[in-house]
Amino acid sequence: MPNPFYQIYEGAAILAGAHPYFLNCTADNNFVPDFSSVSAEVWDRCQLLYLCSPGNPTGAVIDQATLTNLIELAHQHDFIIASDECYSEIYFDDAQSPVGLLQAAIAAGYTDSSRCVVFHSLSKRSNAPGLRSGFVAGDAKVLKDFLRYRTYHGCAMPPATQSASIVAWNDEDHVAYNRQLYREKFKAVLAILSPVMNVSLPEAGFYLWAETPISDTEFARRLFDEKNVTVLPGSFLARDNDNGNPGSNRIRMALVAPIEECINAAHRISDLIKNI
Repeated sequence: MPNPFYQIYEGAAILAGAHPYFLNCTADNNFVPDFSSVSAEVWDRCQLLYLCSPGNPTGAVIDQATLTNLIELAHQHDFIIASDECYSEIYFDDAQSPVGLLQAAIAAGYTDSSRCVVFHSLSKRSNAPGLRSGFVAGDAKVLKDFLRYRTYHGCAMPPATQSASIVAWNDEDHVAYNRQLYREKFKAVLAILSPVMNVSLPEAGFYLWAETPISDTEFARRLFDEKNVTVLPGSFLARDNDNGNPGSNRIRMALVAPIEECINAAHRISDLIKNI
């Protein structure tokens, strides 16, 4: 799994009795895991590969060639790829949307999406995190078992939620409008923060993955205490391994508030940095 990562990946793996194997996502590799560093022995032991593209918290996008290679590795070493694509519709270049795992599979000739499963959600696409609505698609054999598991361990979606979901999934106008709002927020916030800290526009998603001048935990604590702004320390999203903690000295900033609040927060962050 990527490191840093959405914490459910690790928790689910541990609950299943699996051993998490972390692949650091660093600036040296454009925040995409270095899959070439994984040995054949580790691939042989792998049962499930978690992907997150666009990434949380980095916003990095895995390209089609890499996805194709991973699909071939999945067939060679007998594992399943679970791709979290919940941020796939938040990007900045309308001419170049992120490539999905199933798209890569079909292009590579795996028309049955074998060994590939993707997860999507209305939470990010439609700004509806409380709705708890999404879908899973991919390999029919895998989904048959998933459906049986979901039937006994999940709960039915209320009819009102189903109706709201149908409306949201069938409308693209609000999604395009949402992307435009994020473009405006990123442009405004980066104009304030770029002169004082190492931060740049991600490939996709709605996070800024910024470096901090002091430890990420101390920076987040002082930012909250002195400026009343909440950010997440990057080290909380990652795990230590032989190559250190890739979240250290970084913070995740979510630009989900209205643009006026984002600009206000950016000025407060800038003021704090100038006084450190």
